[in-house]
Amino acid sequence: MSEVLGPGFYDLARDIFAHGHTHYDLSGGRGSLKSSAVSLMVPVLLMGHPEAHALVMRKVGATLRDSVFGQYCWALDKLGLAGGWEARLDPLELVRKKTGQRILFRGVDDPMKLKSIKVPFGYIAVTHFEEKDQFAGREEIRSILQSTMRGGEVFWNFESYNPPLSRDNWANLDAMEPRPDRLCHKSCYLDAPRSWLGEAFFQEAERLKTADERAWRHEYMGEAVGTGGNVFQRLERRAITDGEISHMDRIYQGVDFGWYPDKYAFLRVHYDSARERIYLLDEHYVNCESNRETGAWIREKGYFDRPITCDSAEPKSIADYRDMGLPARGAVKGPGSVSYGFKWLQSRTIVVDPMRTPGAWAELSRYEYERDREGRPVSGYPDRDDHAISALRYAMESFFTRRGTCA
Repeated sequence: MSEVLGPGFYDLARDIFAHGHTHYDLSGGRGSLKSSAVSLMVPVLLMGHPEAHALVMRKVGATLRDSVFGQYCWALDKLGLAGGWEARLDPLELVRKKTGQRILFRGVDDPMKLKSIKVPFGYIAVTHFEEKDQFAGREEIRSILQSTMRGGEVFWNFESYNPPLSRDNWANLDAMEPRPDRLCHKSCYLDAPRSWLGEAFFQEAERLKTADERAWRHEYMGEAVGTGGNVFQRLERRAITDGEISHMDRIYQGVDFGWYPDKYAFLRVHYDSARERIYLLDEHYVNCESNRETGAWIREKGYFDRPITCDSAEPKSIADYRDMGLPARGAVKGPGSVSYGFKWLQSRTIVVDPMRTPGAWAELSRYEYERDREGRPVSGYPDRDDHAISALRYAMESFFTRRGTCA
């Protein structure tokens, strides 16, 4: 398979065939080979599991024959397996002659037909949602999977798509949600062997890069470049390892008190002042927990080793923490401190691991300037959905107030 699978997908393929995860999110721009990769791996999975079948879906059924059905026929030919499969057009499916296994192709524009799908034996072990962003949302995909993921022991679910322009599109936000049973894979045309796509493809990509880099980043690099209104432009989303954390000693902590619907947010961070990089290490991001409960969490984690700068609007809560032996203190909140704190954070790179701090990642990645009736960004910072952001400001307060000194 290595002769026809893009090199950028080798590690992904190893994870898939080892069943490292159940769900696979594959995003990328034009020429990224993501759909090709899925269509190559699905038949091989079925051959290794004779009781398994596959269901390939697009939102609109009329698009199946000229898109994913043709893609899977191409894959079988490239794998040298075309002679062992029969292509049927009504209903649209590929049938393995030796075993009777099926790769079914269905549109989701007729949910009743989807619910009535039956396979002659075994179960549907593999699902592939092509153009994931065209589906109505995670709820629609979850509803389908609740019908298909039954009757067997192992399942693989693939969701492939070009990320929509807006970061707030459900497909982009969904990919940000940490799930231990899902592997997210990003690819672009630069991962493909040049000869596979041809010189004309690369020339067109470079021409767009010169003319409109933002459009190139979206169309060819598969980036959700957003609306241009994101407050925090210097976010770095990646895993932060335990090994890295073991060498981090410049630790700062902040708390924004909340109950419901406002969140309580505790953040523990490391600041590399030489490189102006903030690393978010851990969080407690909850509703409806008392000061005693949140304080107990801090103590259990051993996070009483550094000062905790808290929202000074709640002196009684700070006193509760001190009574529990926690080194809590109130934030200064001097004139202009909020605006200056935001600007200070905006000028630093903030490294976020969504598995460690999912609440903070959700806030930072979605926090945008408000807009006027003409769609133009309004100056100032929105006073909403910013509890982890406030905790981060409090944690780093000593760097932009006169009281503290740079540690």
